[in-house]
Amino acid sequence: MTSFSLPLSATQAGKLRELLAEQDFEFISRPYMLFFARKGNLSIAAYEKGPKIVIQGKGTEDFVKFELEPKITGEARLGYEEVLQPAMFEPHFGIDESGKGDFFGPLVIAGVFVDRSIARFLLDAGVMDSKRISSDQRIMQLADLIRGTPGISTNVVQIGPEKYNELYERFNNLNDLLGWGHARVIENLLGERPNCPRALSDKFANERVVQRALLSAGQKINVEQRTKAEADIAVAGASILAREKFVRWLDRKGKDLGIALPKGVSVAVKTSAREIVAKHGAEALRKVAKMHFRTAAEVISG
Repeated sequence: MTSFSLPLSATQAGKLRELLAEQDFEFISRPYMLFFARKGNLSIAAYEKGPKIVIQGKGTEDFVKFELEPKITGEARLGYEEVLQPAMFEPHFGIDESGKGDFFGPLVIAGVFVDRSIARFLLDAGVMDSKRISSDQRIMQLADLIRGTPGISTNVVQIGPEKYNELYERFNNLNDLLGWGHARVIENLLGERPNCPRALSDKFANERVVQRALLSAGQKINVEQRTKAEADIAVAGASILAREKFVRWLDRKGKDLGIALPKGVSVAVKTSAREIVAKHGAEALRKVAKMHFRTAAEVISG
């Protein structure tokens, strides 16, 4: 394991800082962090938001097992996931999406099938929720690793902006559109894993939204939604595959246009949108952006 993250209390973060100082870690000032410490190839970042810590580098697993858990959290979790979260190791699909809150780019929905051996492999490889990974390069690396995992089944449905706008006008409801996309991924995965009993995703609407959108082949599968489902390794893997597809689309289309397409919704996003309209006309925006966002009306009216 070369990467590990965990939420801590403020008291625990303070105790960790003292422990690192005692062990002669070098402290470096970083924005948005309570502290950042490094020793050799091991780095430990404690973020203000949470707080949470991210441990990276050679020696991560030993530090978690022999320093963090016994001396700071007082709870042995690493390596005991099968005892603490047995359902995560049972055969199931994990489904997640990327691009839902981004003005530019597609809506991407991905699914991953895991069983006991696949789940253990992904955990040991450092797979985690994509929102906890700030580096696009790391997302690419993990996506390649997931696809190369022995025995795994994956599926990705990409709904480009033009198709997205068409479907949104038809559904007139983002949750119904998401449910349709989740159902398509589940159906596609069932083509490879027809006996999979359960599909898990983050909570975005009533489970019946997805269930209604499933075709006859998928009507028997148990569709489960819960908050913070990304803690499940299958959902975390799906989040990485979805994010990779989304990031690659933004990069490719931005190069084609000669205009950077930033993530999210921000001043930089509006600036790029105005540049697209100025150079290619308002209709060009439909090909790269989600038109029901308020940003679209602001840019075009401006």
